[in-house]
Amino acid sequence: MADKPEQIKNCKPGSYITIDGEPCKVVGITKSKPGKHGATKVRLEAMGIFDNKRRFVMKPSTGTVNVPIIDKKRAQVINIDGKIAQLMDLETYETFEAAIPEDFKGKLEPGTEVGYWKIANKTLIREKRN
Repeated sequence: MADKPEQIKNCKPGSYITIDGEPCKVVGITKSKPGKHGATKVRLEAMGIFDNKRRFVMKPSTGTVNVPIIDKKRAQVINIDGKIAQLMDLETYETFEAAIPEDFKGKLEPGTEVGYWKIANKTLIREKRN
């Protein structure tokens, strides 16, 4: 997976990190006070982008986490088959398939332009364009 390291203390709600190999969006941060023999601890709560599972990570504030590299691109819907949309990238003209998110069920049709994110080898449709 294409990740880059980032200090955990620089993460904010709304940013993205990788936990257990799954890209996640940070939804909450809790910091503890330093103790007599320890450093400040940071506890991140995150939701998986693709599976919507809640995940947690706890590390010292000087620790690092992996941040996924997200490619934001545009595509055109070629065909819809149930819960899968066949897309064509508007720059490279390559075709691929992506699952249709619940938000876009019944709203996508062939010829529609969408914005999508490519994270490692997974694709996520993020927006419908006019």
